[in-house]
Amino acid sequence: MIDLKGKRALVTGGSRGIGAAIALALAENGADVAFTYQRSAERAESTAASIAATGRRARAIQADSADPQAITRSIRECVETLGGLDILVNSAAIGHAGPIADIDLNEFQALLDVNVRAPVLFAKAAVPHLGEGGRIITIGSSLGERVPFPGVTAYAMSKAALSSFTRGLSRELGPQGITVNLVQPGSVDTDANPADGAAADFQRSLTSLGRFGEPREIANVVVFLASSAASIITGATLTADGGAIA
Repeated sequence: MIDLKGKRALVTGGSRGIGAAIALALAENGADVAFTYQRSAERAESTAASIAATGRRARAIQADSADPQAITRSIRECVETLGGLDILVNSAAIGHAGPIADIDLNEFQALLDVNVRAPVLFAKAAVPHLGEGGRIITIGSSLGERVPFPGVTAYAMSKAALSSFTRGLSRELGPQGITVNLVQPGSVDTDANPADGAAADFQRSLTSLGRFGEPREIANVVVFLASSAASIITGATLTADGGAIA
């Protein structure tokens, strides 16, 4: 077990899927955890209860990641509730499928607001609270590195932007002892992309392992990067996709 006792974390989009798995895994390893959610209060309450069951403090914060004011407020509420902030995990994201020729401008803007602008603004608001040993971990996608099929161009572009963001921010924050890293999952079994979905067999065929990942497997990578065991790792991309881009 990795020791995160005394650490305080904020996970964006933490009420479901990969985000919820990350929030719970951080708590299981000793961290107090706040997380944001947009709509599902019931799921947020369930995740908060699971965190509290580990004996750690939990706080669910309703916040739309497309709203800059909500982002600033969520960081403030996290710090007020937990007494500070040591770990920021940018997990909130939305998807878009379809060719560029058909993309709706409002949908495209929403994609950029949540997948690109929000991680930047969350980091901007979090940095003043992070001390030496602080962590910023962003959840990207293996599609940000390789696009093996059509119809996901806009989404892949939004995830590719996180690579440069991670490398650049690591340069800015390195002198303060804060690390910044990117995790790129492949196909993961969630409500948004279930392992028994219509395109699941095709997605499995792209991988070396021949299977979907589980949310807890991505969470394990995040917990490692949040720990002192990863203190030398910064500006890095860890791809956890079962070999889809091998």
